[in-house]
Amino acid sequence: MEPNGTAGKHGLEGDPDLQFLLDGGKLIKIRSSSWQKSRFYKLEEDCKTLWHESHKIFKRNQTFSIDDIDSVRKGRQSEGFLKHTDPSVEDRCFSIIFKGRKRNLDLMANQGHEAKQWVSGLEKIINNMHNLSRQQKSEHWIFNCMRKADKNEDNKMTLKELKHFLRQINVEVDETYAADLFKKCDKSNSGTLEGSEIKHFYDLLTHREEIDVIYGKYAQTEGQMSARDLLNFLLNEQREQVSMQDALKLIEKYELDGTAKEKKHMTKDGFLMYMHQEEGSILNPKHKHVYQDMSQPLNHYFISSSHNTYLMEDQLRGPSSTEAYIKALMKSCRCVELDCWDGPNGEPVIYHGYTLTSKVLFRDVIKAVKDYAFKTSDYPVILSLENHCSVDQQKLMAHHMIAILGDALLTKPLGDTLPGNFPSPEELKGKFLIKGKRLNKLDAIFNNNSTVDEDTVSEEDEAAESKEGEQKTKSKKSKIKLARELSDIVIYCKSVHFNGFEHAKDNQAFYEMSSFKESKAFSLAQNSATAYIHHNMDKLSRIYPAGSRTDSSNYNPVPMWNVGCQIVALNFQTPSKEMHLNQGRFLQNGLCGYILKPGFLRSFSSQFDPSTLTKGPCSTGSLWVKICSTQQLPKINKDKHKSIVDPLVRVEIYGVPADNASKETHYIENNGFNPMWNENFQFDIQVPELAMLRFVVEDYDSTSQNDLIGQYCLPLTSVQNGKETPHSTQLRRQSFSYRD
Repeated sequence: MEPNGTAGKHGLEGDPDLQFLLDGGKLIKIRSSSWQKSRFYKLEEDCKTLWHESHKIFKRNQTFSIDDIDSVRKGRQSEGFLKHTDPSVEDRCFSIIFKGRKRNLDLMANQGHEAKQWVSGLEKIINNMHNLSRQQKSEHWIFNCMRKADKNEDNKMTLKELKHFLRQINVEVDETYAADLFKKCDKSNSGTLEGSEIKHFYDLLTHREEIDVIYGKYAQTEGQMSARDLLNFLLNEQREQVSMQDALKLIEKYELDGTAKEKKHMTKDGFLMYMHQEEGSILNPKHKHVYQDMSQPLNHYFISSSHNTYLMEDQLRGPSSTEAYIKALMKSCRCVELDCWDGPNGEPVIYHGYTLTSKVLFRDVIKAVKDYAFKTSDYPVILSLENHCSVDQQKLMAHHMIAILGDALLTKPLGDTLPGNFPSPEELKGKFLIKGKRLNKLDAIFNNNSTVDEDTVSEEDEAAESKEGEQKTKSKKSKIKLARELSDIVIYCKSVHFNGFEHAKDNQAFYEMSSFKESKAFSLAQNSATAYIHHNMDKLSRIYPAGSRTDSSNYNPVPMWNVGCQIVALNFQTPSKEMHLNQGRFLQNGLCGYILKPGFLRSFSSQFDPSTLTKGPCSTGSLWVKICSTQQLPKINKDKHKSIVDPLVRVEIYGVPADNASKETHYIENNGFNPMWNENFQFDIQVPELAMLRFVVEDYDSTSQNDLIGQYCLPLTSVQNGKETPHSTQLRRQSFSYRD
């Protein structure tokens, strides 16, 4: 069997940081000011698992996978550290940040240099795992499963152990098939598989029929693909605009056989390696970088936006946290919400008003936003203020933002004259924009018009509708005193009440924007789509979930994008189909959080109305999708030892109403390892520029709702095309985002 840790150590053999992790050491685990316990941590030999001791009665030893780690932060860069430790221990602290909702792990070393080495070592291991090819990860996973099945650790596999292994990798086979497979591999008739016999078993197990078919079709040179054969595949099957030079580069990069590489040939193993890389992905590689025109006005873009950003869970009792802002910003969210209330000791706090959600200091949120806003995208971040504070605490809010954000905070319009339109994302790189109420128009800045220090303004409709609901009876036209200091830093995103499209056209400046509760927005999109689209051609619109969504669920963002709404705010903390669509929408353009709207949503001559389009022969074109196979699906019900998935794949289209569609394969019983379907689907598409393509893998259940195994979503315009025939064998791959 594969030596322990081969894949994990690849390229790190002899590295002192790796050896440091393998030796392990004592760290102080910090949960509160009073709960700070010493625990031993070490990297296991597979270089993919971190082990630590536990003093729980039934869990003496615990592990977690390196794959579960999102990032490692050096210093006191977590909410827990800031609350429960003294600044003097800064250099001894580091945090392990997990993917999904799993709680951060705050750890403190005995010495600063030890903390530094823990961080350095973990980052090397994480980067190493990311850099492994999909093929290497696959092999590593399979051999790890083999080791777990090898109960007596003799590097041999009995028939009983083979059956246990097959269950581990999520495939159920009958007794006869397992015995036949075992007999076929046991060439020595020893009753066990070992050495080359295990390799033979692995080859049989991982045989890919669909790869054989396509490779055999194009491998026309001595049973292998020459550079010319590979180029023919790329041109004819994958429909890529490539040259011979590109084919040679792929051979140099992915061919493992030295003799074949010298001949400029690609073996089937090399071809499989290529198919597992980004070049073989369904997502157009050019769209993984910023490729769109970023010099157009800000309102010409869809902007990745979060609602109730401070919440980690639901809206009634869930914790508020700076960590929620960090997670959203690291996902390239470009508009975050700050729900601001008077706090103790004169310091404003952020929480979900009139509920039991916990509170977080406003200044701590601004610090976190400052530190993480531009780590994944350089484009501007909008801070959407929902202001319930007294004048004195509003002044402190303004002070904190000016002091902490510094030059990155936009405090006046770009240029020396009153603007007539928004600046572009390119011009606003690295800048923070404040969305909130303002006491006067922007022209006051250039006309030297003085304003009173404070005045009453209509409180944001959102505050009345979404947050307080029936818990506090309050008129929609309630008033709030606004401090001049806070008003003055609202430049391009001044909140105003929406009084209809005609009123907005005649009375609102381009920088005066409205927020719409989802029900109002959906009604306008259905009944006044063209007017809504024209409104969004020179103004910004923000959509937010209804206050009745106390579980922080989400609405469908697609109809809002269809009418050009830019700031379609969703609960980022809630895994859901709606968030999958949001992630898919912003997957392209380098994950920068800004997507240029289609031309018909930007041109005033457009009379586009998504609701009037109908299905039929006038469609723009057809999308053909062939679902071939999947590999190594995870078990859903891990509590049941013998639970095997019955997978099916559903292909969904989300876009204008005429394009919405869903088709699914049949389900395959008891095979989560390598199920094959080879089913073709056709979709007629009216508006490809607004269409989203989503693949869903589910575990079929005849008596209850299917369980989600994984999904992948991307814009239809970012799909790499293949051969233009209904039954082509074009090969594109997507890695599914498995549920937590």
